[in-house]
Amino acid sequence: MKILLAIVTTFLVIHIKCNAAARSKGNRMPTQPIKLYYLPPSPPCRSVMMTARALGLDLELVLTNIMEGQHKTPEYLKMNPQHTIPTMDDNGFILWESRAIMPYFVNAYGRDDSLYPRNPRQRALVDQRLNFDLGTLYKRYMDLYAPMLFKGEAYNDEAAEKLNEALDWLNTMLEGRTFVAGDNLTIADISIVVTFTNLEAFGFDYSAHENVVKWFERTKKTLEPYGYAEIDQAGANILASFMKKE
Repeated sequence: MKILLAIVTTFLVIHIKCNAAARSKGNRMPTQPIKLYYLPPSPPCRSVMMTARALGLDLELVLTNIMEGQHKTPEYLKMNPQHTIPTMDDNGFILWESRAIMPYFVNAYGRDDSLYPRNPRQRALVDQRLNFDLGTLYKRYMDLYAPMLFKGEAYNDEAAEKLNEALDWLNTMLEGRTFVAGDNLTIADISIVVTFTNLEAFGFDYSAHENVVKWFERTKKTLEPYGYAEIDQAGANILASFMKKE
């Protein structure tokens, strides 16, 4: 019950602040708020929400408690047969998968292309980093922590070593770069930073990766105006408290 209360409390804070921030900006906004079906601790949901905040997008946040099966109702399955979160409804246009929603937000409503460059080579680099995150970094994070979170299993040293290998690859990618795909923040940073916020909350030691450490601190500060604390850190802390209870 305490976890669910924390989730609802976080939802209320984010809902109020996110909509207030969006209403203060009058760019090419959608004709009505975009519905986002989400759960505050969900890492992919957090990356989508920070992207929306960075763009000044107004979101109608729909709390979807997957622990109570709210993602498997007939209505939800009709909208998203994979029954995943986040799921977006932009005036009837339905989309799921965070790494699809984030580019869509920028392409449809961005004031410029800084978060997702139009230049083919720059965009390809952002896409590569997003795919690295999905297929390698986030996967290895899940390989280590999902069994601990959802099954109460013990810490797996072999999985931790695999995660450290991925962190070492990212450390090399960051050599000579300010952010993961160049000199400015992109949606690749927003996607990847969520994993590191979780690692920080879980107490994982990534200090051996110097470029990663500097990037993480830099990215956290850059995202402060876009809800880093109330969206990302708050969600990670909920996950961490859940694991401790197990």
